[in-house]
Amino acid sequence: MFIYVDLLTYVGGFFCFLQEGKTIADLMINEQIRDKEVRVIGENNEQLGIMSLDEARRLAEEAGVDLVKIAPNAAPPVCRIIDYGKFRYEQSRKEKEAKKKQKVIEIKEIRMSPNIDTNDLNTKIAAARKFLSKGDRVKVTLRFRGREMAHMNNSKYILDDFAQALEDVAVVEKAPKVEGRTLTMFLAEKR
Repeated sequence: MFIYVDLLTYVGGFFCFLQEGKTIADLMINEQIRDKEVRVIGENNEQLGIMSLDEARRLAEEAGVDLVKIAPNAAPPVCRIIDYGKFRYEQSRKEKEAKKKQKVIEIKEIRMSPNIDTNDLNTKIAAARKFLSKGDRVKVTLRFRGREMAHMNNSKYILDDFAQALEDVAVVEKAPKVEGRTLTMFLAEKR
């Protein structure tokens, strides 16, 4: 089981982050640590100073917990004396809490062709209005086929009209842009 961690630790008067993207399984513990000297932080976040690895392991063993390397890129590397099982459990709980609170913004796509009729355009505008009211972003795509490619520049007004019809609830996040055979525009909810 891999859990991504963003661990913040107080080290020598400044805060030190465990690198983003590191997993708890990637942390080195006890005998996996191979450095000669390490900066050690005690169980109660007190600085124990720079010491040899053997001495740090001995302190962790006396306390009945693990020595965990939390900042491998620091000079010297930072190790912390903590109960590794309890640490893993707390980090996984924090990760689950963060996932619960995050809001996923979806991108809904509305596809049209350059020879769209007015009523069809109004239906697409109503659908976009509904998506925007739910908090989603809207990608409006104007697809060109065959001979329609020759008149791409003349059809840009369709996207402009679309954005103008929704200007009370939406802002143009990315202006209309040609991408291959399509003309694409992104709309986001007005705040």
